[in-house]
Amino acid sequence: MISNAKDTVKLFRQALPYINAYRGKMFVILLPGEAIAHENFPNIAHDITLLNSLGVKLVLVHGARPQIDAALKSAGLKDEKHADMQGDLHHQLRVTDTDSLEEIKKVVGNLRINIEAKFSAGLPNSPMHGADISTVSGNYIIAKPYGVHNGVDYCHTGEVRKVDHVEIARQLDAGKTVLLSNLGYSSTGEIFNLTVEDVAISSAIALTADKLLIYSAESGILDDDGSPISQLNAEEAKALIQKKIENNGKDMQLLNLELATKTCQAGVKRAQVISYQEDGALLTELFTRDGTGTLITQEEYESVRLACFEDVRGILELIQPLEEEGALVARSRELIENEIERFMVIEREGMIIACAALYPQEDGSAELACVATHPDYRKQNRGGLILDFVEKHARKSGLSSLFVLTTKTPHWFLERGFGESDLASLPESKQSLYNYQRNSKIFSKTL
Repeated sequence: MISNAKDTVKLFRQALPYINAYRGKMFVILLPGEAIAHENFPNIAHDITLLNSLGVKLVLVHGARPQIDAALKSAGLKDEKHADMQGDLHHQLRVTDTDSLEEIKKVVGNLRINIEAKFSAGLPNSPMHGADISTVSGNYIIAKPYGVHNGVDYCHTGEVRKVDHVEIARQLDAGKTVLLSNLGYSSTGEIFNLTVEDVAISSAIALTADKLLIYSAESGILDDDGSPISQLNAEEAKALIQKKIENNGKDMQLLNLELATKTCQAGVKRAQVISYQEDGALLTELFTRDGTGTLITQEEYESVRLACFEDVRGILELIQPLEEEGALVARSRELIENEIERFMVIEREGMIIACAALYPQEDGSAELACVATHPDYRKQNRGGLILDFVEKHARKSGLSSLFVLTTKTPHWFLERGFGESDLASLPESKQSLYNYQRNSKIFSKTL
């Protein structure tokens, strides 16, 4: 809950970089049938509408699994499913005979109409007022029969053969939101029942989407203790998949993890698993620094590296509050620009969240300076990470020891292997520049 106007301003300022970054980008959003049936779905529709109004190109892929289950049961039809693995995705695959296909067509058509109606609602004093979101659907998914597997004829169950990405992109460029279902069409005019996961991953890959967003019952991928895992790179995700398979995991957790990982391995930079039960999960994930749910990336989205000229502004924003309170010596933009090759940074989602500088001396030692961590990350060992990186860089450069002058954090350095030293231990050039007014404590560490 936003308590006052200042919190609102802070929220918008934090979101602004993401708003700018997402404008014109393409997202594929997987909405399983469970999400559509959930009481939170109207809020999800509002959040999707907001993305559209911010200039994000959207492809919505909706499923209908629980609705189909209910319809087949109501019609008294056999509902046959088999554990199968389609495109490296473990799940239950439905056998779709002719009578079942007719029911499925009714269910999917009804859902599509209801979804379109939801995005058409625009009453005054409602979140959708004035949104003017326009959806379009069509025969954009070309399918082929899944065939006979392990002696089972899956009849009208199919898999994606091709995505008409050119036409979808044309509709997106025209400002439309494209709505895809779990039905596909063959060149001979047949209709096939597909898995929504197959449609989502195939669409994201064919469109080279910027993100695949997967709505799930849980708040992301859960660890052994049932807590959400905030982020995984593709290699870490592959290892977790193997662990879950070895533990006989065959639930939606495994399926969503496989889906996200395969998408990233195929060229989509990021896939995110969020909860359809959590109000505002989509906006929290996209427009706050740490988001919600689980982010799977092609590679690490938080990196420790040498600084470059483009980092100057981020470094300044990070250190200025510490300069104002006297924890750091003031440095001008010009000074940082001239000395940028001395800096190392941790970058997270395009934001500099930690930095440090290394100044080699004539005696083979080096001064560690300008160590700073963003307040939101000070209890998450980012300072330790940047220090480790600095020490490795110093050793690689042939330096023998580090020293640091600090007024505020002596215990932090003591806990990391530094020992208290004195002015006489510093290189002569540094002794002559010592600021007696600051009265900084001196610590050193042999590398």
